Amino acid sequence: MPDEIIINKIFYIRDQKVMLDSDLAGLYGVETRVLNQAINRNIDRFPSDFMFQLSDREWANLKSQFVISSWGGRRTLPFVFTEHGVLMLSSVLNSKQAIQVNIQVMRIFTRIRQMFMDNTELRLEIEKIKTKLDNQDKNMEVVFRYLDELLEKKEEPKPRKRIGYKSDNL
Repeated sequence: MPDEIIINKIFYIRDQKVMLDSDLAGLYGVETRVLNQAINRNIDRFPSDFMFQLSDREWANLKSQFVISSWGGRRTLPFVFTEHGVLMLSSVLNSKQAIQVNIQVMRIFTRIRQMFMDNTELRLEIEKIKTKLDNQDKNMEVVFRYLDELLEKKEEPKPRKRIGYKSDNL
């Protein structure tokens, strides 16, 4: 299965990368109802940091972003699975297809995490450069201020010494 298909099924909700139960069921080749039944039989394996149910607002927002039909289909709000929840699904669904898809999904999550870390490192380097440039700007300002002061001192006329003899009458 092309990685792009899986990548397009990963969403960012509640500051976490998650996948919808219906998308995972489709990837595993089972009905969403079957996936959710397997989860309910093993609910202890899925704490809230592994799986949670979307709120009405989150679901409406997701549907509006991807033009999902608002009628028919689901009667309940979908469950979403974090990276750990997807990993736990491999212990609940034991088909060859589920195992292969899980391996691929885990690799993609790892790649996304690495891209995020690389991006963070790049941002930190940019911030270091900005700080150095700010400091250089401040140093340049000081240098120009001193030069201005030196020019002002140089421009002030010094009293001239008179040449010749001194007369008290003048």
